[in-house]
Amino acid sequence: MQASIHVSREPSVQYLLRIGDTCLILAQRLAEWCGHAPLPEEDIALTNMALDLVGQARAVLTRAGKLEAELGGALHDEDQLAYLRDERDFRNLTLAELPRGDFAVTMLRNFALATFLKLLWTKLERSSDAELAGIAGKALKEARYHQEHAADWVVRLGDGTSESAARMKAALDGLWPYFAEIFESDEIDEQAAASGLGPRWSDLGDDWRAEFADVVAAAGLALPAERPFRSTGKSGRHSEHLGYILAEMQHLQRAFPGGVW
Repeated sequence: MQASIHVSREPSVQYLLRIGDTCLILAQRLAEWCGHAPLPEEDIALTNMALDLVGQARAVLTRAGKLEAELGGALHDEDQLAYLRDERDFRNLTLAELPRGDFAVTMLRNFALATFLKLLWTKLERSSDAELAGIAGKALKEARYHQEHAADWVVRLGDGTSESAARMKAALDGLWPYFAEIFESDEIDEQAAASGLGPRWSDLGDDWRAEFADVVAAAGLALPAERPFRSTGKSGRHSEHLGYILAEMQHLQRAFPGGVW
């Protein structure tokens, strides 16, 4: 069995891992719809969006590995960072790892995260890290499509039948507590902002809330009340669901070290 790697705690590396890991884990959840979506077109669309996110994750994790080496740490490639880290070393938002849920849950989560990623990639186009800025330029186009696609479905389901509206309301109530984590800043955000690497995620909160609220209103729904609960995936304290994702995702590389297609 392949042993786990240990990754630098340097703030700039951790900042990139938060982005790459969130894209990677969300991609795993979207991939679960392959062959199970309610329409053939959605089966293809969701699978393609998962591939977009895998591509974004690969690019950002590759940059994170190089940056770690530039700062005096070990050089880890994208595969090592994806397949050989333990659960506590992943920095994805808890929202991304939650169970797939029904189609309403998937579309609302996609909309929330695509809106956030669109705003983040927009800021990262001006990153002091030229490689990250280049990644952002390509990823932004994909995030805009993901957001538009998901927003259409949120409105269609929320403003549809009594059954679809009830499911979208349940999705909103269930996912709402996890959105707050996106916009909580810490020393990692502060150092990224100070160096020009990227924005504080909290600085994107107002724009995100405005775009999110507009679509929720168009769907005939109301935003839930704020709750004290806070998820903590960005700091490596995850829900029980991530372990199952990693067990499936990492099995081949762990069992057959260095195996490639």
